[in-house]
This record gives sequence, C-alpha cells and structure tokens, in this order.
Amino acid sequence: MGIIYQTNKKTGITYAYQNESYWDKEKQQSRAKRKLLGKVDPATGDIIPTRSYKKKEHITESTPTKPCPIAITKYQRCFFGATYLFDQIGGKSLGLTTDLKDCFPEDYKKILSIAYYLILEENNALSRFSHWQKLHIHPYGEDIASQRSSELFQSIDEENRMRFFEKQGRRRIEKEYWAFDITSISSYSEALSQVKKGRNKEHDRLPQINLALLFGEESGLPFYYRKLAGNITDVKTIRQLMTEFDVMGYKKIRVVLDRGFYSKGNIDLLYKNHQKFIVGVKLGLNYVKSILEEERANLQLWSNLETQFGTHGICRPILWDYEQERPYKGDTIKDKRRAYLLIFYNPEKAARDQADMNDYYTSLYNDLMTNSRKDYRSNDYDRYFTVTETPKRGRKVVPKENVMREAARNYGYFALLSNEVSDPFEALSIYRNKDIVEKGFGNLKERLNFRRMQVSSELSLNGKLFIEFIALIYLSYVKKKIQDAGLFEKWSLQGLIDELDLIELFEAPGHGRVLSEITEKQKDLYEAMGVEPPSL
Repeated sequence: MGIIYQTNKKTGITYAYQNESYWDKEKQQSRAKRKLLGKVDPATGDIIPTRSYKKKEHITESTPTKPCPIAITKYQRCFFGATYLFDQIGGKSLGLTTDLKDCFPEDYKKILSIAYYLILEENNALSRFSHWQKLHIHPYGEDIASQRSSELFQSIDEENRMRFFEKQGRRRIEKEYWAFDITSISSYSEALSQVKKGRNKEHDRLPQINLALLFGEESGLPFYYRKLAGNITDVKTIRQLMTEFDVMGYKKIRVVLDRGFYSKGNIDLLYKNHQKFIVGVKLGLNYVKSILEEERANLQLWSNLETQFGTHGICRPILWDYEQERPYKGDTIKDKRRAYLLIFYNPEKAARDQADMNDYYTSLYNDLMTNSRKDYRSNDYDRYFTVTETPKRGRKVVPKENVMREAARNYGYFALLSNEVSDPFEALSIYRNKDIVEKGFGNLKERLNFRRMQVSSELSLNGKLFIEFIALIYLSYVKKKIQDAGLFEKWSLQGLIDELDLIELFEAPGHGRVLSEITEKQKDLYEAMGVEPPSL
C-alpha cells in the first residue's frame, strides 16, 4: 500500500490516491484499488482531504443541519475597502489566513482583526479597538475587550508560533537572500525577565529587550523573529539562529548580515552549516587592511567603476582559515575555505564620512571641554584626544592628529565578505537591499506603536509581539507592491490605505448587502496590489 500522485492536465491540480495492489485470480494478473485522499497544496505539499459523499440520513432533532447564512437583522453601514484588501492578501497572496487557521484554529480571526486594527489605526492604543470595530468590517466581526485581548495574547504559545514560522518559510522563495538584523525596544516594566540594560543605536537609557528579525530580500516580507535579552550583542545571536533554522527545516539558506554580526567564530559557524553569506567587515581587520593597501590605487580606476552605484569595486579571492572544535574528540579541525573579499570606494561616501567625523570630533571635544563625558563614547575620547589639566592653565584638550589622519585615509572605503558572490556589484546590490529590515523595524516601532512595550507579563509580550509581526507582514507586502508599481510618487502607504478604506458596505434587513461606489482610481489601486476589486 502506498500513495501515488496524478496531475489533471486541464486544471493543473495534483491529486493524491491511496494505492493498494492485489492479485486478480480470474484475469491472472496484478490489479490495484485506488482511493482518493485529496488535493495536493502546491505551496506546502500537504494533502488537503476531499469531502466524503454519503447518502443523506433521515434528519431528526439530534441530527445537525447545515448552517445557513446569518440573517441580517439590523441596518449597518461600515468601512470595507481596506479590510477587504487585507482579506485578499492574507487569503490568496500570502497564505496567512490558512497558516493562522491551522496553527490557531480558535483564535485566528481575533488575531487577524487586531492586526488589521494596528495597521489602519496608526499609533493608536489597543483600547480604541472597541470604537474602530463598530465602523469596520473585520474577520472576527465583534468587539474584543481589553481583558479578552490580554487573554488572546497569553494563549499564543511557542509551539504554534514555531509551526507558523515553518509554514510561512515554506512559502518563501528559497533562492533569495535572507536579511537578518536586531533592534532594541525599550520598556518601563520590571516584571519582564529579558528586559536588561544594553547598548542601542538610539542611546536610550531605558532597559530594553532586543528583537531579531529575518526578511526575504526579494519578497520584501518578514517571516521569522525572535526576542532576546536586552544585554545580548548582535555577534552572539548567529549560533542560535543556525539552530532554529535547523529546527524549522530551513536548508541551504543564504543570509546577509551587517558588520555587527562579524566574528571569526560566526563565519566558521556559517561554513560549518553550509550557509551562503554576505557580511560586512571592518577595514581594521589585518587581512582586510593588507589587501586594501594593495588595491587602493586600483580602486580609483575608471575600469573598476560601476556608474549605477557611483562606486568603484574589486574582488579578491582569499582562503579563509576555518576552524571547528570537536569537544567529543578533544581536537580542532583546521582547514582552508574559499571566500571572496569585496572592497569598494565611493567618492560621495568619502565626503559624507569626512563631514560626519568632523561633527563627531567637535562633539567629543565639547564633551571633554565641559567635562561631560558620555558612557557610549568612552573609548573614543582617549582614542582621538589627549586631555591635560593644571591649576594654572586649566583644562587643555589636544587632538591626536596622527590617529585622525590615519582614519581619514579610509573615508569612502568599505568591504564585504562572501563565500558565494564574486561579482562586487552583485554583492553590493544584495547588501544594500538589507535596509528592508531597518524599514521593517521602523514600521514596527513607529506605525505599529511598539517603540515602548506596554505589557506587564512575558506571555502578554509574546502574544502581542506575534500579532504585531502579522501586521508587519501585511504592511511589508503593501509597501513592496507600491514600490514595484512605481506608486510612491503619487501615494504614501497611509494615503493608499485611506483611499481604499473609504469604500463602504451597507447592510439592510430584507435587502441584503449593498456595496458603495468604487472609483476607477480605487480599482487601479486594487489591481496594483494584485487583488481583484470587490463586488457583490
């Protein structure tokens, strides 16, 4: 007994059958019995069971009947156009609705409704959901009170969250690079165990958690996140990322990382897991510094210029000194691995670097003169200046010009390391697309109102963060579609959503549902989003 698959040439649908072989004594030959199991989902490969057709039984009081459409009992006029857009995106384009229903069968409609609210009510607290839901058609169709939303957050468990990531990961393009980065989210809460004091780009003094986010560079969509303790640095996260890739069944992943994730141990780990990568590297590393000195003159040549980027670039193949410790054998494997060092020079970046460093030197100097040092700059004060103080002459701050001169030599230069891409400008194009993660963080913090965590328990934080992530998927999809269609010249993200949100649905007892007028402009926007305009 086994399963066989057969594709209908006319419809393109693949069906799965249970096949059982037996011996036909009369015909003296092998025969087979087949039983239809269902259709095969082209995205996931799962078998979707077909309905079983049985003879209708006599209906009694105890026999459940087929549910009928809910009768319209009251007059109601609600905004419909934007939530219809999200219904279509989640149901047909991204498979979000299917995956959420499979992982959270009892709560998926509540999750979707709150996600829609977070998108449409930019920066508004969840306490306004009750008002919003009275004016909008949404999946759950009823109010979700504050207590109910807290219960919903706490019901979103780790097992089903990971199942959701696994399902969404299968739907993504396997050949695209996955951009990975980390941001910090501040909190006033003392009840969250992962809230710790750490370093962040905004120099916020509040305790924080860190949030790691993974985006597909070609699809422009997020499909994995993980929260970390606030004192965990970027460089320490790669080992856990590789482990979770393995848990979720992600194989042959291509990742792009900024230089904050660079360490010899992390590069060795990526090689060990057979992952393709592009990672930013610091110019101060010995092997980078050595090759840069050899190639400075070549990086000024027109023949190494790519006018599209306004940047000069070269590739130098190198051999990576790979090491792998084997604790179970008590030894270390040492070998050579192929890699490509890609070095770039951009004259405009050189001018920006000089202006930025001049401002930074001035800021450091003023801090020293006023004796108001900042902790996050502590190393740079001593690196670039010498401070002396005497009772007679007072405080004197002298720049270390030799150090500044050496730093100026590298204005405009930067470098990448890859074990796959040898073309410098292909690598640069992939690396620059990494800013989709930064934009995703911006949407999460600003538009989805998650700059400060307003929850009091770990379970609530986990659940709210998951729903914020669902909202971020919708936002990212719409932004990518706007960008691909070249609509940003005429429309902002908010403006496009507001334009579609104007479409109303009117319900009247005895008359059914009536859709308001849809303009040609609105039809064009739906089509640009890959969605068929609504009709009844």
